[in-house]
Formats: sequence, structure tokens, C-alpha cells
Amino acid sequence: MKATVITIGDEILIGQIVDTNSAWIGQQFNTLGVKIYEIISCGDDATQIVDAVNRAKTNSQIVLMTGGLGPTKDDITKKTLVEYFNTELVLNEELWEKMKQIFAKRGAQVLEINRSQAMVPKDCIMLPNMRGTAQGMWFEKDGVVFISMPGVPHEMKHLMEVQVIPRLQQKFSFPKIVHATIMTAGAGESMIANMLSAFEDELPGNIKLAYLPNLGTVKLRLTASGEGEALVSLVNEQKEKMKNLLGNHFYCEGEDPLEAVIGKMLLQKRATVSCAESCTGGYISHLFTSISGSSKYFEGAVISYSYDVKEKMLGVKHETLLTYGAVSEECVREMLQGLLNVSETTYGIAVSGIAGPDGGTPEKPVGTVWIAVGSKENIIAKRFQFFPSRMENIRVFSNAALNMLRLFMEGKLI
Repeated sequence: MKATVITIGDEILIGQIVDTNSAWIGQQFNTLGVKIYEIISCGDDATQIVDAVNRAKTNSQIVLMTGGLGPTKDDITKKTLVEYFNTELVLNEELWEKMKQIFAKRGAQVLEINRSQAMVPKDCIMLPNMRGTAQGMWFEKDGVVFISMPGVPHEMKHLMEVQVIPRLQQKFSFPKIVHATIMTAGAGESMIANMLSAFEDELPGNIKLAYLPNLGTVKLRLTASGEGEALVSLVNEQKEKMKNLLGNHFYCEGEDPLEAVIGKMLLQKRATVSCAESCTGGYISHLFTSISGSSKYFEGAVISYSYDVKEKMLGVKHETLLTYGAVSEECVREMLQGLLNVSETTYGIAVSGIAGPDGGTPEKPVGTVWIAVGSKENIIAKRFQFFPSRMENIRVFSNAALNMLRLFMEGKLI
């Protein structure tokens, strides 16, 4: 079964807002076992809307529309659909009374423009919106279901969860879908794909493998469709094979980021961590502190961006900086040793590199980073070479540092 998503609104086309609705709907329908055939964005224009609906119904059994249901003149979706389905708008008295009560509780005046929100197409199933005044609409024609929902994300999501998905499950018989997701770090998408090439060729026909790369990590998702309870066992069997092939690059089942996994490891060990950051400017610390409960293991950080701070706060030798520079093994080792002396944490991370876009040299081009991780007893430092883009480097440097710490804590870092 296929579905098409149509997002309506000039604000999407001009980049004023980002369409997050389609991504969320895609996730929900993937779980249902419905393939999103196409996502179409169009403006607040009747001709564009009609063209999009006509295009969608030729290849999908379900057409989902979001946006254009507000009370202002540019919100023309409802009027366009009334004409498209050759029906008329009628006042829903019960809905109008509820709306007047809502405005009265707010101490707001009810305007004639608000009354338009209580006008619904005569030949549709109204989908009550408990989060706003724009109601959802369900049409059926020629074996296709057309669903129109408000574009406000929290309203659309609530309507999908309590109205749309339950109704679709009653009307259609969806295939059973089973997912298994694992996370990897320390290797790019192409390297991971090469490691799994033979495995992927031998997958059963009803199981697909998807690669979802990020900066420093790759999410791998197995998706199986079919019937019977054996489907779960089949997916789990393939998941275990995949984990064994990936070796140290595998770091967790599910979708937890590295900082969450390391946090759990630190809690289990009753250990603590601190950071000495230069080129990442506190981003690693931000990742740690974005996890609830991180105060139990994250002690703090020194953002040592300048030579002076490296020397005065971390004890990096002036001679080290003059001889080897800040982006060097010698520097990050001394940064980390000084950090561990000051913080007295179990583990630490030190990072110094060239994020770019300028500052590079032939010997140390943009994207060069030295990372040290370890404890007072053992420090390991490694050099990496990444991208010419600043923000991408900051993020990938941070994930590389976290992955090094993970491997160090597991006794796998050499």
C-alpha cells in the first residue's frame, strides 16, 4: 500500500518554515507498513492544490494533506477541496457552540472570521481537532482516502494519533512490519557498507537494510515485512549477524547517541568525566549535558581556546606550544593530564584541531584534529583528518572524541 503526502503553504516554498510534518508522517506510516510514494509541496493556490491531489490519487490509496485550514484569506485548502469533491460548506452548530465557549473562557471576542472554522464540507467525515479550531476532514472517492489536516505540527500529530491512524487501521489491513536498529561509530557509510556487502547480498527477500549516516556515526535499520510471529526472530537473527560483522564499530542497539551510551557506562562504573576543549568550543560538554541525569557523572570542562588558557589553566608547557603547536599530540596529552589533575575525574577528553574554514597549513590542513582520552594512569592520543567545513568539523570532532572514550572504557582502544 502507498501513500502520498501533500504539504500546502507558501511559507514552506519560500523557506520561512521547515516542513517537519512530512518526516513525522513518514515515520508513522513506516511503522504501519505503508510506503510513502511521494511528498509534494505546493503553495496556497487552488490550481496547485488540485494538480497535487490529481497526481497523488493516481499512485496512492491514501492521500494526506497538511496546511491551509486556518481562518485567514490565504488558507484556501478547505474551499478548494469543497469544489474538488463537488460538495458544499455547512455550519456545524455543535462545533460552533464549542468554539464560542472556548473564546468566552479566554475573554476574547468571537469574530465572523472565526465562524468559518465551524463550516465543514457536507460530504466528509469531520475529524475533531482537540488542539485547535481547524478541523480535520476525511473524504473517499474512487477507492482512495483523502485526509486534510491542519499544518500546525502539534495539532496534526494529535489528529493523526487519535483519529487518522485508528480509522486507517479499521479500514485497511496493513502488513506486519518489524524494525531493528543499531548504531555504529568510527567508520563512514562507505566503509560500513563494504563490511556488510556480502551480508546484505544474502539477506532474505523480505528484509531490507537502510543506511542513515550522520557526522561520525551511521545508523543501520533492518526492516522486515510479512506475516507470522517468526518475523521478529528472523530480524533478530540478522541483527546479531550484522553486529558481529561490525566489531568495535557497533556501539548500541536502538538509536541512542554516543553521549547517552557513555553516560550509562559511566553510571554503571560509578565513574566521572571532564573535558578540555579547544576547537570544539564546548560542544562535547553540550552533548554530555543534553542528557538528563548527566550531573551524576559529568564534572565540567575547560574551554581552552587560546594558548594562554591552555598554559594557565591546564598547565600546557609554553615550550610545547612553541615547538609542536596547539594541534599536536604533545599538546592534547598535556591538556588532558592538566585537566585530570584539576578535575580529579575518572576519565577525561582533550581536543585541539583546526575547524576551518581558514587556519590550516600544508602540514596541518583544515579538518585536522588531535584527540586524547584516558585516565591519570593511561592516556591515548590519536590524529584524525575530516572536512573543510567548520560546523561539520566541530560535530564530527566531538563524535570522534566520544567514540574514543567509549572504546577506552571498553578496553578496546589501542
